Amino acid sequence: MEIKATEVKKLREITSAGMLDCKNALMKCEGDFAKAERMLKEQGLAAAVKKSGRATNSGRVFSRLLPDKGVLLELTCETDFVAKNALFIDLGKALLEKAVDKNLSAKTDEMDLMVKETVGKIKENMELRRIVTFPVASDEAVSHYVHDDRIGVMVRAKLGDAKLKDNPRLKEALFDTALHVAAFAPLYLSRDKVEPAFLKEQEEIFTKQTESLNKPANVFAGIVKGKVNKLVSEICLLDQPFVKDEKRKVSKVFEDLAKELGAKIEISGFAYVKVGDERA
Repeated sequence: MEIKATEVKKLREITSAGMLDCKNALMKCEGDFAKAERMLKEQGLAAAVKKSGRATNSGRVFSRLLPDKGVLLELTCETDFVAKNALFIDLGKALLEKAVDKNLSAKTDEMDLMVKETVGKIKENMELRRIVTFPVASDEAVSHYVHDDRIGVMVRAKLGDAKLKDNPRLKEALFDTALHVAAFAPLYLSRDKVEPAFLKEQEEIFTKQTESLNKPANVFAGIVKGKVNKLVSEICLLDQPFVKDEKRKVSKVFEDLAKELGAKIEISGFAYVKVGDERA
């Protein structure tokens, strides 16, 4: 059967496998995209998981942090030139204010009209692609970071003592964690937040990969378990090696900080928005 170059390119973008490997997988799977992706993973030719979507357009991320919530807004356009245009930036700021004032998590007809009016002035297509409202409870502290106007991050921690909110050590640790999230783009907070079906599928893929090694049953099981744990450490924030101290996991950094400050401190959530990222 004929496999279109666009399909090969799409599979390559998702899996990072070679073009020829992608084409052969699609041919063997008769064009079935999901089967071809799984085949490449089983053959060890693709990444176990797509860490983040590839940027497919230009734009900016706008951020606002309040005591009880944070808001991240993604506004996209066709070119980097327009992303730096004053009208585009003013539009993003105005949309952000609407989202903050009305506590919105989805665009409204009024916001769509604001975008269309600016499109008419700039003559380039643009889209309000995403609004993320990030709630912060009274017993939580929060930090945020925007990198190069294209990645916006918010991180919050639950506190055993609300007085710690203004503690400089806590503020520093939270900001460093926001930098960490911007750099490593975790998909989940912790292992228990990962969909069981996803972990089961990955375990099946790792099992298929390991079969060819002809190892004893106990060794075989250990290899598969090790692969799953490695995957978790790559996609879950609390299991990732901390950006400023790779000998400690992120969870360990806050365990140690809690002991130092004498009160419970746990990362309770994070938000990550990148221009063009495909994650929901």
